[in-house]
Amino acid sequence: MPQVFHPSTNTFSRVSIFGSLFLFAFLMWVCLVYTRSSYGTDAGVALVQPVPFSHEHHVGVLGIDCRYCHTSVEHSSFAGIPPTKTCMNCHSQMWVGSDMLAPVRESYRNDQSLRWRRVYNLPGFVYFDHSIHVHKGVGCASCHGHIDEMPLTYQVPSLLMEWCLDCHRHPEDHLRPKAQVFNMKWQPSDEGVNPDTKQPYDQQTLGRKLVKDYQIKDATEITSCSVCHR
Repeated sequence: MPQVFHPSTNTFSRVSIFGSLFLFAFLMWVCLVYTRSSYGTDAGVALVQPVPFSHEHHVGVLGIDCRYCHTSVEHSSFAGIPPTKTCMNCHSQMWVGSDMLAPVRESYRNDQSLRWRRVYNLPGFVYFDHSIHVHKGVGCASCHGHIDEMPLTYQVPSLLMEWCLDCHRHPEDHLRPKAQVFNMKWQPSDEGVNPDTKQPYDQQTLGRKLVKDYQIKDATEITSCSVCHR
């Protein structure tokens, strides 16, 4: 009986089997890289907004406190988007003829909110409460970076679960005195000298002290699934 398949078919089948395994591994690697890149997380990407609002100018130069615009950040789960009236408190007196601010004036005149694009957009199955973080001494910069230096606002962290867990496992890396939560220029050394070491406070030493002072729960409790997924 003549041979049905050419002998090279054996080699081709072996290459196909092993090749498919390498191809699968390569595709998995590509997916992993993508999910951690700015394409997958949107970290570092400045979104186009109806008005190019500059935190660098308003916060860094003018020194406007975060709470002037984000009024609910201390007592609510969300920081809040300021109404157009908040913008017009100043811009009814200054830059009144600016073309760039025309959408703001139109919004105020027509009583229709500006449609801002959300920068930090968590999945629907993730619960985040701004107020509890503020009242436990987590500074704005821990999540939003040096927003006082951003001409256009962008997301700083990846917002991947591992980023959240890292903070919950090591809260001492991010805590500061509650009075300094909104101070973008704060440094641990601003708290003076550590009486035990006679050296200026560093983040780790001060953080461990604040963990006790603010009664931060043990890592096993604040990394429970139910803390963020409800």
